[in-house]
Amino acid sequence: MKISARNQIKGKVARVGKGRTTGHVEIDIGHGVIVTASITNEAINELKLKKGDKAFAVIKASDVMVGKP
Repeated sequence: MKISARNQIKGKVARVGKGRTTGHVEIDIGHGVIVTASITNEAINELKLKKGDKAFAVIKASDVMVGKP
């Protein structure tokens, strides 16, 4: 897999849940940390994502927001 994004985190699919048009894919990246991606059901089907699959969380963002209580 070659892509331009540099923030690629290896993990395993912990859960896949589908909604009407989009779903959520939870990727366990270790040490109790889960990264959740919201992607189309079509993408879930094309990638044939299922629990236990090796996967990458690829993060490409132009903004990072920080909040404090």
